[in-house]
Amino acid sequence: MAAAAAALRGRRFKWSLDLGAAPGARPRGAAEGRGPLGFAERQLGEGGVHESDKILMEKRCWDVALAPLKQIPMNLFIMYMAGNTISIFPAMMVCMMGWRPLQALMSLSATLKALESSSRRALQGLVFLVGNGLGLALALYKCQAMGLLPTRPSDWLAFVTPPQRMEFTGGGLIL
Repeated sequence: MAAAAAALRGRRFKWSLDLGAAPGARPRGAAEGRGPLGFAERQLGEGGVHESDKILMEKRCWDVALAPLKQIPMNLFIMYMAGNTISIFPAMMVCMMGWRPLQALMSLSATLKALESSSRRALQGLVFLVGNGLGLALALYKCQAMGLLPTRPSDWLAFVTPPQRMEFTGGGLIL
């Protein structure tokens, strides 16, 4: 029994901590060439960014540039679901459809600053502008379809009479 206990005391586990060692000294049995996790003897190069980091930055810049274009299908679906009646919910949806591109265009300098790390920043900036322009055009079209835009002379001038309807139609039969 005593021999087994002495053998266990003499055997060191890789996770054990030796409190009797001098400060700054390596514990007994530690590998001489190894450092802590993440430690490397060689220094990193002065270049800084690796090729994979450049590719990731390019992808991130394209994501920023294409974000307004990716919102257009959802805006089309929202336009369809809102209908053309004038009520609070369609009006709020149209306002949000118009406000988001306006807000993005007002912060254009910050977006272009985020695209500086890309090699194709002019093209990406143009794609960003086109996407936000299309978003604004969709919002204006929806306002026109709802009858919120003044498009006739009678909308502007009080003495011009609005056009009269030439034909009235009714729905189908109720069975």
